[in-house]
Amino acid sequence: MESVQVVASSHEEEIPSEFIRPEAEQPRLTTFQGQHVQVPVLDFSVLNGEKLVDPESKCVEGYGSRLRNGWVDHLFNKIWPPSAIDYRFWPTNPPEYRKSAEEYATHLHGVVNELFRCLSVGLGLAPTDLKTAVGGEDLNYNMKINYYPPCPRPDLALGVPAHTDLCAITILVPNEVQGLQVFQDEKWYDVAYIPNALIIHIGDQVEILSNGKYKAVYHRSVVNKEKTRMSWPVFLEPPPHLEVGPHPNLINDQNPPKYKTKKFSDYAYCKLNNIPQ
Repeated sequence: MESVQVVASSHEEEIPSEFIRPEAEQPRLTTFQGQHVQVPVLDFSVLNGEKLVDPESKCVEGYGSRLRNGWVDHLFNKIWPPSAIDYRFWPTNPPEYRKSAEEYATHLHGVVNELFRCLSVGLGLAPTDLKTAVGGEDLNYNMKINYYPPCPRPDLALGVPAHTDLCAITILVPNEVQGLQVFQDEKWYDVAYIPNALIIHIGDQVEILSNGKYKAVYHRSVVNKEKTRMSWPVFLEPPPHLEVGPHPNLINDQNPPKYKTKKFSDYAYCKLNNIPQ
């Protein structure tokens, strides 16, 4: 199976039919023009000691392409914990890749801890409750490097179709080429690029743990006719056999559980195979 990069380098003016989305998904018909969605920006340096706002407001590692007929190639590998890393799936070129990825994982720890602390406090839980509930120090960091080559018909194709992330939290670094869109008020909006900022997505597992108080971000990516877009998401996932469900301190007779408790591996299998949860 050819990679998207190979298809793109053919310099054809049209794209293969498998990449053309149904009309209800085509960016030319579904993107709200002239306005970017306003994404809240948080400076972690001022969060310590402050009260948060209302919280209402199979192996997949290695190289891949044609993810659900998306205009994207990708590299997927686990970068934390060390016991989960399989270096067979790590590229040797560029030679500094391993050092850079390991260093990045180390720097992410502080961000991860602060995110879970903030989300826990926002729910009225103890600061460490949410991170403990998704695996604590056994939490998996799965990095995916997305490569979206120029597309001759970006009005018809999508980089990645609409979805929520099945993980707990996604930490995303994009390049400066516009591509991320979120669904809000029944419209698709571009998310403006903010230099030196991390984009944070709430994933399915935090929605489940919060019993729906936090909502997983419904998003997709579009592509560009002239420019290559890249993004570097890290998906924070519970260990496969950890059971995740609504946190017991958030449910009672007035607020019964809205989600089933199940092993993360079972949840992921159902979602990836379109089986009702």
